[in-house]
Formats: sequence, C-alpha cells, structure tokens
Amino acid sequence: QVQLVESGGGSVQPGESLRLSCSVSGITPKHYTIAWFRQVPGKEREGVACTSGSDEDIYYADSVKGRFNIVRDNAKHAVYLQMDSLKPEDTAVYYCAADRFCYSDSVARPSEYNYWGQGTQVTVSS
Repeated sequence: QVQLVESGGGSVQPGESLRLSCSVSGITPKHYTIAWFRQVPGKEREGVACTSGSDEDIYYADSVKGRFNIVRDNAKHAVYLQMDSLKPEDTAVYYCAADRFCYSDSVARPSEYNYWGQGTQVTVSS
C-alpha cells in the first residue's frame, strides 16, 4: 500500500521559514519523481517543486525560485521542502505526490500523479 504523509506545516509570519516533510512508504522513492503541490480554495492545484527519481531534474515554480528548496533523502524514504522568506501568498495546503513526470515549464501536472498525501496547511500572516 502506497502512503505519503506530509508534516511540518503551521502558521508563521512573513519572512520566516518552514520545512515540510513527506514520508513515503509502499514504493521505492528513488524510482519516482516526487513533487510538491499547493492549493488554495477556489484555485487549481499548482506544482511548486519537483525532483526526478535520479535527482537529475529539479524544477521550481517561478513564484518560489530562490526561496524554496526540495531535497530528497532516499535512505529515510523522505522528501523535504525547505521554504524560506515566506510570503502571505504562499499560504495554501501543501501536498506531496509521487509519479513519473517533472517539467521545466509547468513543474508538475496534478493529473499525472497517482500517489498523494493528505496535505498540510501552511499559513503566512502577520
């Protein structure tokens, strides 16, 4: 049974940092592309960062480049999203997902991912 579990969300002030964790079981993470998505009510889910199975391809949405960093730890079956210099517009539910594809332009497409976590809320507010 494939399971992805996110943790690390919370409420912070603008400019602060959070690290999200995605614990993966039931599959071998190094064989999969892992992506982080986020979604706010009324909007489509958007890919913010992804890393291919070999970590050869790592892409970020323009809105988070230079602030977010995706890191994979295959030994721990985990993928992390380090989020620095957080802004109010980063407020969303964040999801990790596993499948095959990662793109330089759109990062990741939700319709192409079969394995999802339950999401973790990130709120950035003063």
